Amino acid sequence: MVDALAGPRESTSGRRAQPLRATSRRRSRQRSRQNGAALLFLAPWLLGLVGITLVPMAISLYLSFTDFNLIRFGTKFVGLDNYLRMASDSRLLASAKVTAVYVLFSVPLQLVFALLLALLLNQGLRGLSIYRAVYYLPSLLGGSVAVGLLWRRVFGGDGLLNQVLGLLGLTNLPSWIGDPDYALWTLIIHHAWTFGSPMVIFLAGLRQIPSEIYESAAVDGAGLFARLFRITLPLLSPVIFFNLVLQVINAFQAFTPAYVISGGTGGPNDSTLFYTLYLYTVGFRQFDMGRASAMAWMLLAVIAAFTAVNFLTSRKWVFYGDE
Repeated sequence: MVDALAGPRESTSGRRAQPLRATSRRRSRQRSRQNGAALLFLAPWLLGLVGITLVPMAISLYLSFTDFNLIRFGTKFVGLDNYLRMASDSRLLASAKVTAVYVLFSVPLQLVFALLLALLLNQGLRGLSIYRAVYYLPSLLGGSVAVGLLWRRVFGGDGLLNQVLGLLGLTNLPSWIGDPDYALWTLIIHHAWTFGSPMVIFLAGLRQIPSEIYESAAVDGAGLFARLFRITLPLLSPVIFFNLVLQVINAFQAFTPAYVISGGTGGPNDSTLFYTLYLYTVGFRQFDMGRASAMAWMLLAVIAAFTAVNFLTSRKWVFYGDE
């Protein structure tokens, strides 16, 4: 009796299982097609990542341990010699000092300009999109060769700046890009002038702060500076941190302005010899790619160290919404 009843139940279960298996196979084929389409669209990026980034990095790391020269064939493994030579290279140490000064002054100056302008634009000005586009434009052009040439014309001995100062009665003015005491500062001003990109990010962050907080603070009698230092800056600290990390990395890699303004020499007297410019000189003028590769990896290590320090110190001054 039991067996007679069990037979039909198994048969019914089997018939129900067939549509389930068919549905499962259809879903599996659909997932396979979706994964195939995703891989197809990702293929250019993956090829670029492997062919343009990972493989050259691996080759560069290997070359940093060799004496590879671009104009003669053959390489010889020299171990850490290229890295050890850095400590006795006076021009490299000078370029590191120039880059450190550039990063130390240009990044805070740029971020302060960007934040002040973002605070001003956040006051409900009419035509905000126009102002935002105008101020963002230097960021698009800041690293270009054309702007570098323009900077030479502005800060040259007979440039626009000296002509304006001459109209004010000032005489015996120096060539700001030809004097070792001023050349680096013109590049720092050039970097600060490209504050549009961080300004737009600051502005987006300011728009996310609820207006009710300011209204409550105003009711409690908080003044302008109290609202700025106790509300705006703490709530904006994640955006400030993001801009700081991004701009420090960009400043360490600055190359085009120094190359164009100094004519590729880093002059006068190596006052604008950025680390990247000296790296370029070693690699593509002295053809010493082994040493240039070691310098590139050293730069990567320094940037990684500064980024790590930024992240570690951020625990003290960056506040997130859930804290």
